[in-house]
Amino acid sequence: MTIRTARPNRGQHFRSRIHCLRKLEAIVVEMQDQKSGVKGSVQKLNVTTIPHAVAGNDIIAWISNKMKSTPEDQGGATLVLEGHHPAEAQVFGTMLVAYGFIYPLQNHKKLVMCNDSSLYRFQTPYFWPTQKWVPEDSDYAIYLAKRNIRKKGMLEPYEQAHYNHLHDWLNHKWDFIVMQAAEQYKAGRDRNKPDRVIFDCQERAYWIVNRPPRCTQSALDCGPDRLIDPSVEEKITFDQYRRVNIFYQQAIMRPRVKSSVSLGALVKYITTYKNHDPFLAPCLPSNPWLTDHDAYWTLNMRRVEVPTKMRVERWSFSLFELLTDLRGRDDFKIFLKKEFSGENLAFWEAAEELKWGTASSMSAKAETIFKTFLAPGAPRWINIDGRTMGLTVKGLEHPHRYVLEAAQTHVFMLMKKDTFFRYLKSPTYKEIQKKGLSPEPHNFSPAQLEQNARSRSPGIHPIILWQQEEEEKARAAAASAPVDVKAVMSKIDRKK
Repeated sequence: MTIRTARPNRGQHFRSRIHCLRKLEAIVVEMQDQKSGVKGSVQKLNVTTIPHAVAGNDIIAWISNKMKSTPEDQGGATLVLEGHHPAEAQVFGTMLVAYGFIYPLQNHKKLVMCNDSSLYRFQTPYFWPTQKWVPEDSDYAIYLAKRNIRKKGMLEPYEQAHYNHLHDWLNHKWDFIVMQAAEQYKAGRDRNKPDRVIFDCQERAYWIVNRPPRCTQSALDCGPDRLIDPSVEEKITFDQYRRVNIFYQQAIMRPRVKSSVSLGALVKYITTYKNHDPFLAPCLPSNPWLTDHDAYWTLNMRRVEVPTKMRVERWSFSLFELLTDLRGRDDFKIFLKKEFSGENLAFWEAAEELKWGTASSMSAKAETIFKTFLAPGAPRWINIDGRTMGLTVKGLEHPHRYVLEAAQTHVFMLMKKDTFFRYLKSPTYKEIQKKGLSPEPHNFSPAQLEQNARSRSPGIHPIILWQQEEEEKARAAAASAPVDVKAVMSKIDRKK
């Protein structure tokens, strides 16, 4: 049996940020210069004398002065930042602390640079991220075990969670970890107090950078794995050149659209949707994510009885917008029922159910669609051209999810060119337009916002909404099914 001693390395194979870290390293080296760098001095921390400590405002002042000079004045330095405002210098100093080049001596929980007399020290170059040392779980477990011994079990909550997790993960060698932690704790007690305090702060800052508390952002997060080295030249084969050549030949043969036409279409789209974009226009009556007031969601439920005017207006943009909104689709069904042409929309919905339904019910649904809409003498026969009908009927012999794609597109275009525009001019749409709600904006005070957050009610689970829709479909199917008069009469006779 193989015992795993370490977790797999899930970091990037090639770190694209190493050039940025090299620039930060050059700035930190220049910052530690004895002549032109930040002046360190002996400072008092509680009752302990700390050598080579630097105040936060001194670091920010040095960075601000560094921002004023140009690269020519710096003799080829790598730092080029816009402006020299102290806030920008503070942000840059915070970045140095977050990457682990500088560590705080007082506020250990937040890796930030304070523009005051808070004390900092420069991290040992051995622990800089440019060294690309991978922090091992065993080392972190030894550090947590050592802190557990020193604090007598009083660890931070996130440290306690990491400690318990590592205890389960490295249980096969936990005795060795505890022994190493005890030896390091004894060796630390032999140092003098300033060195002991400095080493404790240095080690704690290193592990906060590399093992941050949960639900916090780390500056060293690598993101998705990068398996291609950007610095290596890619070797292109003859087949790849041939494929690129064919692609460009086909691109040249495609019809071109004038830039003025495409830009005009883009401007028209933005003009149409700008009032319906939550980034450009406020949500009425209020944004539920900011105010914790669910009136916006209540007014815009999937099948609300009276929709808002903004929602009804969106239906007129395109047939796709109308059919995507379940409330608009129900209203469109009412209009088609009056026009005696509801079979097109019914076929479109059946094709959507086949496309997004389960694989086990695919054959049964395809057979039902064929008998209802496509077979000769079908009860709801749809009018499509012969070529599309032939392809669709032939494909239904071996049904799959997209077997009705051609027929569905044909029916959609028929509704788009004819029925949709008649619906927009119909009394049905004008009546729902008049009934539409126009909610007034909510202006909550800070106290009301806090009260909304306390009295927030849990939302409806999507599974419950899906079950309600399935029940409504079952009721509608039962109501539209033909009535067997003989069966009804036999039931009445039995009751008598």
